[in-house]
Amino acid sequence: MDNDVVVVGGGIAGLTASAFLAKSGIDVLLLEKNGDIGGLVNSFKRNGFTFDGGIRATENSGILFPMLRKLGIEIDFAENEVSLGFKKDVVYLKDPGNLKEYGDLLKKHFKNEASNIDRILAEIKKINNYVDILYGIDNPIFLDIKKDRKYLLKVILPWIFKYITTVNKVERLKVPIKDHLANFTKDASLVDIRAQHFFEATPAFFALGYFSIYTDYHYPTGGTGTLTQRLKDNILENKGIIKCDTEIKSIDTEKGLAADIKGNEYNYKKLIWAADLKMLYKILQIEKIKNKSTREKITKVKDITLDKKGGESVFTLYLCTDLDKKYFSDIASGHFFYTPSLKGLSNAGSIGKPTKNNILKWLKEYISLNTFEISIPVLRDSSLAPEGKTGLIISILFDYDIIKNISDSGWYDEFKKICEDQIIEVLDKSIYPGLAKKIINQFSSTPMTFKKRYNNSEGAITGWAFTNKNIPVETRMIKIASIPITPIPDIFQAGQWAYSPSGLPTSIMAGKMAADRAIKELK
Repeated sequence: MDNDVVVVGGGIAGLTASAFLAKSGIDVLLLEKNGDIGGLVNSFKRNGFTFDGGIRATENSGILFPMLRKLGIEIDFAENEVSLGFKKDVVYLKDPGNLKEYGDLLKKHFKNEASNIDRILAEIKKINNYVDILYGIDNPIFLDIKKDRKYLLKVILPWIFKYITTVNKVERLKVPIKDHLANFTKDASLVDIRAQHFFEATPAFFALGYFSIYTDYHYPTGGTGTLTQRLKDNILENKGIIKCDTEIKSIDTEKGLAADIKGNEYNYKKLIWAADLKMLYKILQIEKIKNKSTREKITKVKDITLDKKGGESVFTLYLCTDLDKKYFSDIASGHFFYTPSLKGLSNAGSIGKPTKNNILKWLKEYISLNTFEISIPVLRDSSLAPEGKTGLIISILFDYDIIKNISDSGWYDEFKKICEDQIIEVLDKSIYPGLAKKIINQFSSTPMTFKKRYNNSEGAITGWAFTNKNIPVETRMIKIASIPITPIPDIFQAGQWAYSPSGLPTSIMAGKMAADRAIKELK
């Protein structure tokens, strides 16, 4: 098959790139290894309940909504209130003013830390102002210079000066969140309460700036998968081609040829890789590249990339319950970050030698001290569960290597059931009393599920681990325009692996930027 552009990976980045290419009249073919598109932005049904298999809600960040408008896609979004809870206390984050309520809640439980909490709150307010500057306007990459000239002159140009100044301040906040909070308090549990929401070594700017992002969440009616399905429809309407169940096994850049595991070949003039970057460098036929300098550059990047680790993943419990949604709405919102204990996750200790007994002993503490992300789709859209019943999605951060060890040791299914039951027990004894007796069905996914389904390194859900000594892609906001660039001729990169830290808005932006580069070079 001859194509102007081949896009590999049907997640949000690949779909965005393909949609803009198709809209521009470019001959585009999107290849996806799974049976359907969506990647980590998907929804599925089980026994009449709709669940989200990846992200729990979408954030705009000046990117999502402009992207949809530019493509002419209409989606109804439901309100997505976020709440935070400790023990029996819950605070809603409807607007920045709720930050004071959050602080009061912390002071209630950490009475000796009141002055330090005030200092932390002041830091959060400062960083929230940075976030509002960076993401508070429609991102310029979606502008039409001719049609949006007035907006460009009145809004974008003044914003650029604020952006540059703010980016320099943000760069100084790339220290791990725990290290940064240690400048304000020596109470390890207080540090944990904020830090354990996030991946290990998450930058302070990203973690503390989330108070602004919480109020920017929106939930697509029908589930998060509505977003990717509408993008799919848009691509097909503009005569783009989508081919699922297609896993690429080799790329010959000299011939401009990609081949799948079934032996099918796809010619391209440009290729956008919107999947795991490690896989790109594993299957790339570097030895066939004639230019020695190019081979050396690619080999250098390959070596840097392949020894890096993907970020943490999650253990997710899905529950179908015989409880009315009002039971849950009376307690917290439909997107709820809940910490049952204030001891802090550091008190769980380490596993030590990864024997079954050591893992089980550690696991009980790890679950009871953790922070749960609880998503309840029916509280955002009443059609997503049977009448009088409620589905819950409950996640905790989890390391792939532990799961891999458990699987290799032969007790993977037993481990999943133990995790499920322990999570249910913790929630039943704390924030959701009576939950255990009202469960109709339960099932779960692990980091290994993400690894098998999406082929992500270490089952990562947000790209590269922050614990890597050097992250193999760009991390500086001031250099964000370089996201799509690779050393490989005629190949661009996009998605969560192309920039760090990643997420839905970043992946959308990466897809759009890669498409723009391909369009420019094809003209």
